[in-house]
Amino acid sequence: MPTPAFLETEESVSSTFCNGFSIGGVSVEVSSSTPEDCVLVPSLEPFRDQRSRSDIRLQIEWVSELKPKGHPRVFDSGTTWRLYHEEARYVFDFTAPRFGAAPYRRLSVDEGFGRGIVQLSRGSLRDSPGSISALDYPLDELLIMHRLSQEKAIELHGAGIVRADGVGNLFIGHSSAGKSTTTRLWIEREPVEVLSDDRIIVRHEPGCGPTSVRMFGTPWHGEAMYASPGNAPLARIFILEHGFGNVLTRLAPTQAVAELFARSFVPFHRHEYVDAALAFLQELVDTVPIYRYSFEPDRRAVETIANFRD
Repeated sequence: MPTPAFLETEESVSSTFCNGFSIGGVSVEVSSSTPEDCVLVPSLEPFRDQRSRSDIRLQIEWVSELKPKGHPRVFDSGTTWRLYHEEARYVFDFTAPRFGAAPYRRLSVDEGFGRGIVQLSRGSLRDSPGSISALDYPLDELLIMHRLSQEKAIELHGAGIVRADGVGNLFIGHSSAGKSTTTRLWIEREPVEVLSDDRIIVRHEPGCGPTSVRMFGTPWHGEAMYASPGNAPLARIFILEHGFGNVLTRLAPTQAVAELFARSFVPFHRHEYVDAALAFLQELVDTVPIYRYSFEPDRRAVETIANFRD
């Protein structure tokens, strides 16, 4: 694929230091002319993975300043970042009150989310050297989330639990639904691998057995602080809600899609991304059984799942 015009810079030619990581089956390579700019933040270090051919390639560079964009905004998070679309690229501007009104960091990436540049502003960060990394959250999650919209994959608000026999169960829910509580209860019961207690990526993986669906851990953990680079075949999905009696209810496909979509991380600013997410979820619910789980937050909730048979 030809190099986008906005990536044809002197810095991209002179970059000699590289690093890489992989999240949810998406590999990312970062490069710069200085080694310090390629150091992974602590949350990404367990996901270190350098490959000869990466899905996403990022150049990191410093500029004197970043001026606010004049183009119409595509999306405004209302807090830390804004999204713009110009020509054949997306531009994410990151701001914070402590760094002033101008963006302190900018991600410019092609529409396929395969090549991009991360720019850091010397002017904004002059008084806080070393306080910001090019890959600091939420840039890493935004990059992966948008890339997933173009693959058979999605990020869900959930806790991924893998038992010793390799069976993977995903417990999804909104904030305060009980994901971290469920994680702790499983750990108290038996040796399990926790892929994450808050964000899980689910994707179709050809050649992975009868279901061909796997779940992957992410760096973006919840209050229980679990974030693993591991992955496992996905056997079932449980939609958590507080209730009485630990009741499991199998959901019809259309209802399951709606419930999963409401607990997914999807870029809503383009209908193509939303359509792709819905299409993937339809395939997912046709492959993996989905249950609503009305549970009480004690060890009996875990016993119900441990002894459950479809």
